[in-house]
Amino acid sequence: MALAGRLRANLSLVQNIFRAESIFAQRSSSPSLATNELLRNYATASGLKEAKVKVPLTLFGGSGNYSSALYIAAVKANALDKVETEILDLVEATKKSPTFSQFIKDLSVPKGTRVKAINDICSEAKFSDITKNFLAVLAENGRLRHIDTIAKRFMDLTMAHKKEVKAVVTTVISLPPEEEKELKETLQAIIGQGKTVKLEQKIDPSILGGLVVEFDQKVLDVSIKTRALQMERFLREPVNFDSI
Repeated sequence: MALAGRLRANLSLVQNIFRAESIFAQRSSSPSLATNELLRNYATASGLKEAKVKVPLTLFGGSGNYSSALYIAAVKANALDKVETEILDLVEATKKSPTFSQFIKDLSVPKGTRVKAINDICSEAKFSDITKNFLAVLAENGRLRHIDTIAKRFMDLTMAHKKEVKAVVTTVISLPPEEEKELKETLQAIIGQGKTVKLEQKIDPSILGGLVVEFDQKVLDVSIKTRALQMERFLREPVNFDSI
């Protein structure tokens, strides 16, 4: 039977596991007052009629504040999809260009040089004013080196806005299309109506077999590696002969 099929057959068990386990906890930290003020100004500087924008997720830390400010500005400008694409394009460029990656991480580069360079890059790429101004804020504050983290948090917001739930499935080899479809349907049944599962596959030979599914801050680990470790721990436990 396909792996996804076995998940469906044990749907109630899967639901209990997802409710019981969490894969991470967010920690909060506050940016400086100057940064808070700058972000507030950025988020309201679109020139459009002021409108209340509710951020779909509460994010903490510096990256959370920056990504929330970008989300608010993009929604006010009705340019969320375009800004999302541009930010992801920039992140991809840092991965493909070691020179560009080194530039955004080098704090020894004068502030004025950073801002001019990023403005030139945005103009050449024909980025929207929302993205261009946001990246200029990052350059001004020496935060360009955190663009990857900020982009990931921004993606969390855009997915929540679209009522999408990202699910990451890790396997030894890629799931065949029919098994991927079954798994997606199983996860869709778990999260219920009103939200859409967006499935992402990852390959990791170290799990030896089975699969690990992560979504909605939960994890289901039915990999051979984890089951082998659990069995090893069980075999190491002393036997209480009095209870036999």
